[in-house]
Amino acid sequence: MKSRFRLFSLALASLASLALSGCVVVPPRHYGGPPQAYGSGPVVVQQPYAEVVPAMPFAGAVWIAGSWSWSGGRRYWVPGRWDHPRHGGWHRH
Repeated sequence: MKSRFRLFSLALASLASLALSGCVVVPPRHYGGPPQAYGSGPVVVQQPYAEVVPAMPFAGAVWIAGSWSWSGGRRYWVPGRWDHPRHGGWHRH
């Protein structure tokens, strides 16, 4: 009975160490602009932009989602829009 408990304890400890080995702490990164030295100032994190998609203006219209862009040292939101589909579909040639 004691050996089963030891075996169970060993298996449990192995599983716990295996699960915890996936935990990694990584310093924040700065995306979308000139690189900053770590610790050189505040890191601003952009929140996901909640974009409301308006009604389709015409049959077959394709929604092109908005995205963040970079200009003049600042990030700005480029809103999404409805557009005509590409001739020949969306595949690449």
